[in-house]
Amino acid sequence: MLQNNYINTFIQTLESTKIQKKDGSYHETYTEGIQMLFDVFLEHKRFCSNLFFVGNGGSAAIASHMAADFMKNGKMNAYNLYDNALTTCIGNDYGYEYIFSKPMDFLVKKDDLVVAISSSGNSQNIINAIQTAKAKNAKVITFTGFSPDNKARQLGDINVYTPCSKYGIVESAHNLILQQIVDMILESEGASI
Repeated sequence: MLQNNYINTFIQTLESTKIQKKDGSYHETYTEGIQMLFDVFLEHKRFCSNLFFVGNGGSAAIASHMAADFMKNGKMNAYNLYDNALTTCIGNDYGYEYIFSKPMDFLVKKDDLVVAISSSGNSQNIINAIQTAKAKNAKVITFTGFSPDNKARQLGDINVYTPCSKYGIVESAHNLILQQIVDMILESEGASI
């Protein structure tokens, strides 16, 4: 009989994911951490804040997917910064490390919410985006994995850290957590999932 070690590893990793606040404290259980994330997203929805998602590679796909879901299903002002012309323009004129931070400098306002997704947590374009968001007094939630001392995890207001060095598991955990939040928003408004 085939044993699915991959799924077991995924479940264990998901249950070990740390959702911590800026002060370094974190919730003891996954459920408590998810509730805190839900409360933050719901607060931003109530105040009609803009919600920006950024990421590279597989994390870019998650960012794009979640921007669509939070807009359509969560009924939030959700955006991703993936437009081919814009990305190549900023990359060409300023450098790839600024593809998010330069547009965010124009778009992000005080009290907006930026979700920065990076498996390694060390991509310079993600770090620059977080720093720009913080300079604009926006709130930042990071989703990272790999090394526990990655740069992005040190910068967010809330940091979701998935303790694993496998891209597939880290990205799947990030996607699932964000999908859970948007589904919780739907359920809180009476939708049946």
